[in-house]
Amino acid sequence: MKHSRRSFIKTTALSTAALSIPTQGFTILSKPKLHEQIIGHGDFKYRVHKSWGNLDPNTTPVLNCHEMVLDSKGRLIMITDETKNNIIIYDKSGKLLKTWGHEYKSGHGLTLFKEGAEDVLFITDPSSGRVTKTTVDGTFLMELPDPRKIGVYQEKDNYRPTETAIAPNGDIYVSDGYGSDWILQFDHKGEFIRKFGGNGHKDEQLNNAHGVAIDDRDPNNITLLCTSRMHNSFKRFTLDGEYLSTIFLPGAYVCRPVIDGENIYSGVCWSRLKYLERMPDSGFVTILDKQDKVVSNPGGTKPSYKNGALEMIVQDTPLFNHCHDVCVDEDKNLYICQWNANKSYPIKLERI
Repeated sequence: MKHSRRSFIKTTALSTAALSIPTQGFTILSKPKLHEQIIGHGDFKYRVHKSWGNLDPNTTPVLNCHEMVLDSKGRLIMITDETKNNIIIYDKSGKLLKTWGHEYKSGHGLTLFKEGAEDVLFITDPSSGRVTKTTVDGTFLMELPDPRKIGVYQEKDNYRPTETAIAPNGDIYVSDGYGSDWILQFDHKGEFIRKFGGNGHKDEQLNNAHGVAIDDRDPNNITLLCTSRMHNSFKRFTLDGEYLSTIFLPGAYVCRPVIDGENIYSGVCWSRLKYLERMPDSGFVTILDKQDKVVSNPGGTKPSYKNGALEMIVQDTPLFNHCHDVCVDEDKNLYICQWNANKSYPIKLERI
């Protein structure tokens, strides 16, 4: 009873202190207050700032917050399919810096590549079949050819590109994730080189090739990670398109892999239920270590391996709606973009 009373007094005191904290730092409309919800596992735990990215929807609306990247100036650049402002640029406090873009009706994939001293962006728009290269401020630089118009696809084939990845030599990989599930490789000038993958259930094939990323964690063995979302997996290929291996993530409908330091991060767009169906309005974040083992699932169940195989991972915290992308800053905080989430803005997860 004495222990319980001490705990009660301590808790009450902390609560009272929290209420007395000055609020001058949070006077801007829609800016976040500290949130006490902690999610994640092991060394990858996070404090949730659910309203970090909130803006005025009357002046800066969003539909789906698809993807976000961090540029060399420390700005967070996000793409949405709201044509009033396809690109929204934040600082790390959640302050709006700039918007641009009105032509990307289904603005989806956003990849940043450092070309010499300059940052450039690659944008995919699935509904139009466009893959464009721009400056970070929106100046058009290049557009990749439509594979149906250069003899790579037949005219009847579906082409709805979702993501790009840029190799160290400038080669561009395009994942046709909402189309025919091919990975298309172009050189830095936009000349077609090859395609690989394609829709199917063989090891070297993909099903919803939603994302693609250059895995350069081992500089002596740089590979390509491709999402096969309906297979709950990432599949690894050489940069020449040869299949190498699969990272199976049972229960997780993963989006693109994001490489940062020794880790892979990914938004999980849907959580799976016992009988394999996708659960609506679900999702979490998954984090893998340098051995490609899951070490944390913020918003999801604690990862567990049995006889070397990952057991089913599912949502366990009703926080996210369809996590679509993860952006990692220099302090290892995460910024989560969501799809089909009632036009909500990005959520910040503060690393603790």
